[in-house]
Amino acid sequence: MSKLFLRKPIHLLHSEAGEGSQLKRTLGVWNLIALGIGAIIGAGLFVRTAAAAGEAAGSAVTISFLIAAIGCAFAGLCYAEFASMLPIAGSAYTYAYATMGELFAWIIGWALILEYALGAATVSIAWSEYLNNLLGGKIPYEWCHSPFESATINGQLVHGIINLPALVILGALTLLLIRGTSESAFVNALMVIVKVAIVLGFIFIGWKFINPENHTPYMIPEGAEPLKLPNGKEYSYAPAFHHGWLGVLRGAAIVFFAFIGFDAVSTAAQEAKNPKRDMPIGILVSLVICTILYVLFAHVLTGVAPYREFMTAGKEASVTYAVKQYMTGYAWLGDSINVAILAGFSSVILVMLMGQSRVFFSMSKDGLLPGAFSEVHPKYHTPYKSNLILLLFVGLFAAFVPGSLAGDLTSVGTLFAFVLVSAGVLIMRKTEPDLHRPFKTPLVPLVPILGILVCMVMIFSLDYFTLSTAAVWLLIGLLVYFGYSVRHSRLRAHHLK
Repeated sequence: MSKLFLRKPIHLLHSEAGEGSQLKRTLGVWNLIALGIGAIIGAGLFVRTAAAAGEAAGSAVTISFLIAAIGCAFAGLCYAEFASMLPIAGSAYTYAYATMGELFAWIIGWALILEYALGAATVSIAWSEYLNNLLGGKIPYEWCHSPFESATINGQLVHGIINLPALVILGALTLLLIRGTSESAFVNALMVIVKVAIVLGFIFIGWKFINPENHTPYMIPEGAEPLKLPNGKEYSYAPAFHHGWLGVLRGAAIVFFAFIGFDAVSTAAQEAKNPKRDMPIGILVSLVICTILYVLFAHVLTGVAPYREFMTAGKEASVTYAVKQYMTGYAWLGDSINVAILAGFSSVILVMLMGQSRVFFSMSKDGLLPGAFSEVHPKYHTPYKSNLILLLFVGLFAAFVPGSLAGDLTSVGTLFAFVLVSAGVLIMRKTEPDLHRPFKTPLVPLVPILGILVCMVMIFSLDYFTLSTAAVWLLIGLLVYFGYSVRHSRLRAHHLK
């Protein structure tokens, strides 16, 4: 049993970080901040904000964002310590390997698939929705929705078949990632500039269209009337986590998806020029900037349009709906938002796909996944086979799984990663107290403990089906680990010599 908890020596991680024959160090501090913002501002803001407001939090979704941000801040400080101390690809997977051992490392690596791969799938689904909105709904419903979705169109119930636009954008960005990290970072930076400009534009222009009545009551009241949804079903606000403070807490779990980008920065540690200094800056600065924008954006969005409409008429492309329906004279802004959102979503998908391929790269180097995941392109120095395999996996989810389910599963994977990273800081302070830490998490053990508690509360506020699905995913991961990884682990093989 002890072999399951073999820890990877710190000196070995440092030697891997210094290898010059693998990934190229091309990213500076502004690239890392842009990567963080590029991954953070996307579907979480433009789609999950409206979903959280309509389903559980109402206008108090602003408070939901603050709760989620607090949890992220605790975890972010822990990530910053690890990223400066262990500047190597793999993020939470690598940190768990050094602190808790191989089994926990595998579990978190498997959970990160939920975060990055499903994150990319969720955003590609949102990308498809906004593209169809921009084209005036010209893409037939069947070809831009999963088989598990349906809607009444012209009096007829129509079921989805496959989400083709989501597949197209995933394929295009995968090819860009294979082309090179610096090229991908440059394109990401351009898209970040565009979408931040649009977010600021919506906040400044939309502020004067805020209707105070939409913010009253601020939280969804206990006796709120049920809603008739477009698919003919009824949505009730009676359950405990659908109204009041518990609704705000569930809203935090829903919008938590919006914050997953900052930890994606840590997956690029092995490609940063000066990771010990720049990684903490990239993680924490991107988190602060996006939290401020999120709260302001949510305040304006729920002030411009009633939260209940985000469950009905404005369910898809909710921001554009609010602009065109309530901001008179700014119809052009709605179309501009769609274009900018498409660019913004693209940058999120790009960073998520890059993050997942780097986690696979590390797991493969350790022997826990097949060697194909760590094969580097001879010309572009990118893990191209990992990118292509990932395209197949993510593409299946994007084409055939509803965005709401993928989004909630992404939140579970992310929150679980945050819990283990926070715990890892506590463990490492005990096991390696003298290790050089360029950045130290403040107020240990308080900050890591609070990070664990806040994230655990948000995990258990998610619905039973999502938690059950995540448990099944974990079980599948354990079967893969004991069926393949245990027999191919390089650390285990070295230890048995």
